[in-house]
Amino acid sequence: MNRNASCELENELFKNIFDKTPEYIKNNVLMDFSKEEEFTFTLKKEHLYPYDADKNPEGLNLLDWFANYSKEAKVSTAGIRGPQNILFPQDTRFPINLVGIVLATLAKALVVREKYEGKEIIKLVGSEVRYNSQLYLDAIARIQAAQGIKTLTPKERKTIPIWLASFLAFKLDLVGGEYITSSHGISVKTATKDLNSQGSQYLPEESLEFVNKIQMIFDKVEKEGNYEIKISAKHNPLIDESIMTKLEDGINLYVEYLQSGVAQDLSKLKNMKNKILIESVGGCAYRTLSKVLEKLEISDKFEWNNTEEDPFFHSIGKYDTDPKGNKTFYDYSVDATVIAKRLNGEKFFPVIESLHYESVLDKFPVGTAVLITDPDHDRLTICELESSGNIPTLEENGIPYVKLNDNRILTVFSANQAFLMLMDFRTKQLKHTHKWTNHPRFMVKTTASAQSWDEWAKHNGVSVVNVPVGFKEIANIMKKVELQLKTTPDNEVKVDDVFGNCINLGVQPRLIFAGEESGGMIMGAENTVKSLTGREAIAMREKSATEAIIVASSLLAQLEEDNKTLSQYLVEVFDSNNIISRFDTREDIAYYNESEPDIEKLKQAKIEGEKLRTKNDLFFLSLAIGVNKGVLSLDDVILVLNDAFPGLDFQDVKDIKFVGDGTYLQFKDKYIEIRPSGTDAKTKAYGGGKSLREISDYARILGNYSGERTDLHKQFISDEFYNNSKEIALEDYLKFVEKDANNEVFVIPQYNF
Repeated sequence: MNRNASCELENELFKNIFDKTPEYIKNNVLMDFSKEEEFTFTLKKEHLYPYDADKNPEGLNLLDWFANYSKEAKVSTAGIRGPQNILFPQDTRFPINLVGIVLATLAKALVVREKYEGKEIIKLVGSEVRYNSQLYLDAIARIQAAQGIKTLTPKERKTIPIWLASFLAFKLDLVGGEYITSSHGISVKTATKDLNSQGSQYLPEESLEFVNKIQMIFDKVEKEGNYEIKISAKHNPLIDESIMTKLEDGINLYVEYLQSGVAQDLSKLKNMKNKILIESVGGCAYRTLSKVLEKLEISDKFEWNNTEEDPFFHSIGKYDTDPKGNKTFYDYSVDATVIAKRLNGEKFFPVIESLHYESVLDKFPVGTAVLITDPDHDRLTICELESSGNIPTLEENGIPYVKLNDNRILTVFSANQAFLMLMDFRTKQLKHTHKWTNHPRFMVKTTASAQSWDEWAKHNGVSVVNVPVGFKEIANIMKKVELQLKTTPDNEVKVDDVFGNCINLGVQPRLIFAGEESGGMIMGAENTVKSLTGREAIAMREKSATEAIIVASSLLAQLEEDNKTLSQYLVEVFDSNNIISRFDTREDIAYYNESEPDIEKLKQAKIEGEKLRTKNDLFFLSLAIGVNKGVLSLDDVILVLNDAFPGLDFQDVKDIKFVGDGTYLQFKDKYIEIRPSGTDAKTKAYGGGKSLREISDYARILGNYSGERTDLHKQFISDEFYNNSKEIALEDYLKFVEKDANNEVFVIPQYNF
């Protein structure tokens, strides 16, 4: 596949991949989607087994691919994702590839046809700007059409954000949708996020349904030697652009949703003097968000950077050396909050640095806010230009910043800090309009998010439901609440959090905020959001940077009027809400270089990295599960931890819990969570408390621990229990997910778009 590189760095990436791709893969055209007419792909028994030039020249090693794919389906927090061969997408050595997407799409189609036999099935498919997204979108739409499923796509199959695909799946009462993205992950990564009829990402049990179908197909191939997969014509009438065109991609419907909630009063924003800069990383946000801002009549308040769609993301986060100083292509992702270390030990923001704001922001005055959104436009990072004279105050309050020159700095608020400001401001808006007391208020947050959120909520009479990482977990709680609102509208709503607490949300509660520390959030509506056929939701199912941008912009307009900076407002929120845990930290421990172009080296490095990740996880997890099952006491855990980490003090640990995807240590005045990535060979360590130095030390040391079992650990935790702790944890997680679950069967309506 020929590609034109946008710069020398991208050219280096292409060259690395081209040189590392074997000739048999370069020459293997399994499915030619450039054909506009319908065709058939025959899956053969030979495809299941490894390639051998003499014995199996048609080998694709699909059994090996599927083993890894199905494993990830059980734990994935945000779609089944991984690297792809961006030049030769048919390369089945990579986790994400054309054949795999074809098989997964077919399997999902077979599942949904069985569930809704004889009904008109309509799904939506969309994508952001990543490499091969158009190819994968075309494949998904054509396979679904061949199975009799109507597929809605944007006009000319152009990009839309993930939140819009999710919103439309719910709003239009579709059976579900597919979205091609890997959020803010590195450029060579991608995924298909599966959306159900609620617009929520699949829970593991939903993923396993289609994974089992793939197994069925493979069993049939083993038995009969082949399996025919039909691909429809490119312009099959079941692939429909007209509905999305008529609906303007659903933008008008979404604007109505915003105007019923966070965009009810934009008068101060419309009078704002300073411009707000929107950083559209990858360019996907621009096509949709610019239209939303126009319809809200506030587009003149914004300027843009990087509006052109680019799968290399304008070189953002890309370097020609790795963290160890080796000369090679290295991708830090496009997560603006990622912190790395230089060879001299100095910490820096590699993504922010690659945006070259020292020159880009030169024409903007101090006080200008920068709102950075990611390629699928669901996450938001909030920054602000400040005077370098404010550095002492920022450092005192743990607010990160980047020096642009001798006089100007850019504050880079963590999502924990930014969203605390937004939820506080939204509360003030509701109180100002005398709506706050119309309903009891609650929030849903991930355990890895700031403890300051819980403290703020307690001070404001807001109930908090803590859940594992992943927006699908947040959506699952919302659906549980909605079921009770529907079946027993006059009763108090009660749901369990992942800590095992029963949370009383009151009668007819409303969501004030739902979000996670990785930069995704939504805010609930005062009145339930209704689909076209009358289904009701308290909020949307996916995080939306557009919703966050509207709230953030309204706050900025208010602060301009008050002549305050965001950092001043954050300190005010801390002070006025008696918040003790003002500081937060996150350590990202990657066990290998995701940018390695040699897939065999990459796979082996990932396997070795996963061993290290799992070893670290099991050390802590077995202790948490052990306490839960009565194998050892909390005092025993404290003994084990004090012995394993002599430089740290665990005497004031109040609890240790498995929280669905990680181990949570609650201290008297802080928390630390150690969590293995559900999609990669990484460990994430989070912390929140009153001392930044202290929580940083705990997170760094625990997150980087080898996981080697100490004698005391072995004394309290048997080998058998240790080896079974992951399975026990999964059982506990599923019990949490399924308790009081909203399992209402989706009924396909009579469509009348």
